[in-house]
Amino acid sequence: MLSVSSPSRRWSALWVRYSGQMNTLLRPSWRSVPGSGLGRTFVLGLALFAGMAAAQTAPITPATPPASAAPQDPGTVVARVGSEEITLGEFETQFRVYVGRIVNGQGMPFSESVLPYFNEYRPEILTQITRQRGLLQLARNAGLQTDTAQVEATIASNKEDFENDEQFAEALGQSGFNGEEQLRQIITDSLLANAYLESLLSKFTFSDAIVNGYYVTHRSDFQRAAQACVKHILVADEAAAKAAKARLDKQEAFAAVARDLSQDPGSKNEGGELGCFERGVTVPEFDRASFSGPVGALQQVKSQFGVHLLIVSSRNDAGMAPLAEVQADIRKTLANEAAQKYVNSQLTRLKLQTFADKVTLPTPERK
Repeated sequence: MLSVSSPSRRWSALWVRYSGQMNTLLRPSWRSVPGSGLGRTFVLGLALFAGMAAAQTAPITPATPPASAAPQDPGTVVARVGSEEITLGEFETQFRVYVGRIVNGQGMPFSESVLPYFNEYRPEILTQITRQRGLLQLARNAGLQTDTAQVEATIASNKEDFENDEQFAEALGQSGFNGEEQLRQIITDSLLANAYLESLLSKFTFSDAIVNGYYVTHRSDFQRAAQACVKHILVADEAAAKAAKARLDKQEAFAAVARDLSQDPGSKNEGGELGCFERGVTVPEFDRASFSGPVGALQQVKSQFGVHLLIVSSRNDAGMAPLAEVQADIRKTLANEAAQKYVNSQLTRLKLQTFADKVTLPTPERK
């Protein structure tokens, strides 16, 4: 959670930038894929990765049994969404980015040499890519369009993390992208898909009785350990901490100072907010301040990551979370489930078809 980016991992900023942008509806299921333990805090704002949960997929018609090798012609049709075709070349381009996301999540840059080790997941990824294409069709059919200015603003925001275009291009390559144009297309698709999903979620409302019923029948989901809710500003040394504290002493907003100075990429853009976490999740020095220090007062601690200026906003006792605290999340869960069913039904009407044998490749033996 409390980490500092380094020059050797500048590519990771590409993924950090998307944190929180993507609706959790239709996120990918990486239960069996190496590096899948990214958790809910690593959700990308890319429609490319907005794959349906595996347990709730709409039917896709397999054309033939899997073969042992895939054709090399990039024009080979590997899937159809209605009358729209997806070619092998398009699949390979997006497959690279899928793999890039996974290896970046493990703290490594993408390279061509890792691709064969993900060959066994190619059919699953093809299914997800096909569903992405169907989702975009639904968005366009609903009359939605992407704001070009918003796309360009997102590109510019990404570039702010890098000193020059060469560093940015290098980071793109180390994340599996073929170049800036591919990133631009993914952002375009992301914004379009998100707009469609948000439009669906707003249509589903639930009475207090339904929310209460869900709360009662899912009691185990709302059990929690004692938690501390904390925000922090991470800086390199005591001098930088003194400068940050001077701004806070002048009544400057904590969030503004965090956005300007914090070196924690995971919370910087959130104004330093780390949310609520259990004891033992953070490094010992930070943990002690979070669970034993005063609530509402500025504290300063030093850890292996640097110097932290932190404020404990509140602490929650262990037990079942009160309904008042979780009812908003319950409504979101219910809306997600309803929207999921609706999208599944709409994708079924589009007649999605994949040809897994066209993308199947041998998997290297594990040593």
